[in-house]
Amino acid sequence: MIWNCLIIEDDRENAHYIADGFRELGHWPVVCYDGVEGLQRATTEPWDIIVLDRMLPNQVDGLSILTTLRGVGIKTPVIVLSALTALDERVRGLKSGGDDYLTKPFALIELLTRAEALVRRSKSSDTDRVLQYADIRLDLTVPRATRAGRPIALQPRECRLLAYMLMHPDQILTRAMLLGAVWGYQFNPQTNVIDAAISRLRQKVDGDFASSSPLIHTVRGVGYTLSNKQDAPGKAQDPA
Repeated sequence: MIWNCLIIEDDRENAHYIADGFRELGHWPVVCYDGVEGLQRATTEPWDIIVLDRMLPNQVDGLSILTTLRGVGIKTPVIVLSALTALDERVRGLKSGGDDYLTKPFALIELLTRAEALVRRSKSSDTDRVLQYADIRLDLTVPRATRAGRPIALQPRECRLLAYMLMHPDQILTRAMLLGAVWGYQFNPQTNVIDAAISRLRQKVDGDFASSSPLIHTVRGVGYTLSNKQDAPGKAQDPA
């Protein structure tokens, strides 16, 4: 089972440490370094687990994010991380809606084990593990992808790439966005890794549909989009 993991942590070294741990297990981590972006993504995108730092910059702290999530009915499991070790702080974190609380420093294996327990406990059904757009369907539980009922054989990285595109349909996804979300790069490695991966994914997803109803489009000089709309950006352009 692949998890969509949101890590909201302003300590970049610690954030990368956690993200690498999830990535090594085959999951898909996304990192936000401040509370504003973290809150926006936590409330607008589907996640299986959120790792949330208690203290965050930009006037939105971890407890505020927790309170907002629970206030709008989002039940995604949340592990709170904090350097505050006092008992009353742990109690505040749990009362605000946290499902677990770890004090820094912590062992990565303990965080990952607790995350696994929370995700397993939260999944009462697999319906929220399915991403779908037009005639393409991706079941993250297996994982398994199909288009018009035909199976699509995907490598793990291709699966994460398709999942990210399915979570953001009809949007222009820049190379920087794809690098950060799928590869975990916070910089441009100056390679054609994205173009090559998109090319392989396009062949598998569009394939026989390329001439009639392609879904993956290149937005030249910017990035890519997944869309079946007639006026989709890049739809009139030739694939790159």
